[in-house]
Amino acid sequence: MKVLYLAWQNPEDRNWVPVGRLSFENGVYRFVYTKGALRFANFIPFGRMTDLCAIYESEELFPLFANRLLSKSRPEYKDFLYWLNVKESEEDPLALLARSGGIRETDSLMVFPCPEKTEENTYHLHFFSQGIRYLPSETIRRINTLTPGHLLYLMPDPQNPNDLFAIALRTEDPPVIVGYIPRYLNRDFHAFLKEPPRNTRVVVERVNSEAPMQLRLLCSITTSWPEDFKPCSDPDYTPLAPLDNGSKEECNLQLSKNRPDLRL
Repeated sequence: MKVLYLAWQNPEDRNWVPVGRLSFENGVYRFVYTKGALRFANFIPFGRMTDLCAIYESEELFPLFANRLLSKSRPEYKDFLYWLNVKESEEDPLALLARSGGIRETDSLMVFPCPEKTEENTYHLHFFSQGIRYLPSETIRRINTLTPGHLLYLMPDPQNPNDLFAIALRTEDPPVIVGYIPRYLNRDFHAFLKEPPRNTRVVVERVNSEAPMQLRLLCSITTSWPEDFKPCSDPDYTPLAPLDNGSKEECNLQLSKNRPDLRL
């Protein structure tokens, strides 16, 4: 089974919260809302998926996610795969969503995978540097000079007015901030910062000078898997719908308590 989570940004305080879970198994896509969808009173369900307690199934990728992938008919599709550093033989929709984040330049939704421990007992993940469009032009020129394998360093930014847990990415010499890690990874990466520095390696995978800013700088992180580390274990990630075909009663009770306006 392949699993991705969908995060939504609250426009009022700009906080991100996981609100949905997308999986693919035995030729069927399944989408369920998670408890994070109950966190904010201004969250509205997507399209025709209005029942927060339902399990939505389809043999084709739901439009909510399909519309976040570049169509194969577009002339720049091969460039898109190149920007993601994905081979044509590996271009299944969930893999592309996981690598790209399904993000647009100005968007309030982001798709991401829940990291899994490798056979070598390590954490390994690709991600695009965020916030590049807000950086000075000279910094963007610096980013365009980076090459695959270039080491980057994690730098906590607790005075960031938009995110107390923000972590910047910087070069070594000269030290230049070249963006930020995606917000959904903040808590994980703070755990890595507690580990010995030699255990964590962040490198440039690809610089796409012709790509949109959100796909400009592809990075990867490899680090030892911290003891007792459990990604995506926060209650916000818990599905509202009973995936084992159980009763929807508990979900309805949660809706009655938190979002009575959405109870069907």
